[in-house]
Amino acid sequence: MPTAAEPAYPDVKPYKSLANEELSARIDAVRAELGPRLLILGHHYQQDEVIAHADLRGDSYQLSQMAADSSDCRAIAFCGVHFMAETADILANRPEKLAERGGERVRVILPDMAAGCSMADMAAIGQIEDAWDQLSEVIDTERLIPVTYINSAASLKAFVGRHGGIVCTSSNAKAAIEWAFGRGDRVMFFPDQHLGRNTAAGMGIGNELMPVWDPYDSDLGGNTEEELENSKVILWKGHCSVHQMFKPEHVAMFREQHPGIKILVHPECPQNVFELADEYGSTGKIINTVKDAPAGTKWAIGTELHLVNRLKQEHPEQEIHFLSPVVCMCATMYRIDLAHLCWTLENLRDGNPLNTVAVDEETSKWSLVALERMLEVK
Repeated sequence: MPTAAEPAYPDVKPYKSLANEELSARIDAVRAELGPRLLILGHHYQQDEVIAHADLRGDSYQLSQMAADSSDCRAIAFCGVHFMAETADILANRPEKLAERGGERVRVILPDMAAGCSMADMAAIGQIEDAWDQLSEVIDTERLIPVTYINSAASLKAFVGRHGGIVCTSSNAKAAIEWAFGRGDRVMFFPDQHLGRNTAAGMGIGNELMPVWDPYDSDLGGNTEEELENSKVILWKGHCSVHQMFKPEHVAMFREQHPGIKILVHPECPQNVFELADEYGSTGKIINTVKDAPAGTKWAIGTELHLVNRLKQEHPEQEIHFLSPVVCMCATMYRIDLAHLCWTLENLRDGNPLNTVAVDEETSKWSLVALERMLEVK
């Protein structure tokens, strides 16, 4: 095997046989050599050994913002999934940032290009455009405002930007939907039906006014014209595979076995679980809720397993459980490991950058329009 000082291999396979200790040492060597020009971003759902190397950790949009605001950064290794790397590229290389750097782009790399997001993959741009065309034959799409969750491809963010819509996060979804209703009669929310439904229900919109569009049903997404004409929020048939697996019976089991326990869930959970929770919120909100709770508090938390286990380690003064008897983690996020991180960083150092994620200029322009609208919403 080569040492850290020798040229990197163009293939990841040789790195797979290395122990984590050696991989960590070699990652640290690249970080020391590149200094502040390199930022390693670690999403909260990452494995602990990867998070240990992150300069910044957080939710996807928060990480992209922080990296884009760095004046020294010229390369980002995003330990997350594909749509997150796209957002980092869009924000870090927006026109004013390029001007500040004299036109020099920040390179964004994704250690494993197979690290996608099952939810984001449930809404392809062709499917969204087809749904929009079908809807235009039934309702006035000039009064239909599209809202896309940040967990979506850049092409969907650009679609939203072009059609007068907005991007949202799990923490500002309500504000984004209110913004949309201030500009139209209906909202089309994608790709996560649960976040859309839970948020709109909290605003007093009944499920009967929220038809679900199935992109694999060629006849109006499986809806009648009357259902669409009466709709307030048209939901997309998409979900997060991790949060979808939490069930009402899991909540009942923990309440029975652990009297006094509090149920804390992410709004990507199904409505029948979300409505049983004591607390809910984005990943950041979940972390802060546990952090601010008094010692002795008992929690059953419905979100990604790595994050729940990290909260257990960081808060031994509390009793923390994963809200399911079934182990479930973000499998696509799990693809990012020390071997892939070391491989891409050493090739970056040696002038052979791999796995670059770069969004085309037109898509970036319209994505920024939608993202900037989100930033204006309070």
